[in-house]
Amino acid sequence: MNKLISALLISTAALSATAYAEEELCDVPKAEWQPQEALEQSLQAKGWEIRKVKVDEGCYEVYAKNEKGERVEAYFDPKSFEIVKMQD
Repeated sequence: MNKLISALLISTAALSATAYAEEELCDVPKAEWQPQEALEQSLQAKGWEIRKVKVDEGCYEVYAKNEKGERVEAYFDPKSFEIVKMQD
């Protein structure tokens, strides 16, 4: 019985890890990422006021005010800097 429970727990953990990996918005190897500072400079050149940048779901997540002064939360591909997801 204990072996069965252990096997089920291990199987569940393995499936959970696989499911988590599939949920990432950006799937770019770390070796291909551009520096975070380069993204910040690019956005500032477009008139964005950066509040915070962090890594989330394999992307750069940026909290900022855009060129119109609107507060935004945006996810950027760390290789291309293309917007993957944006929330106002």
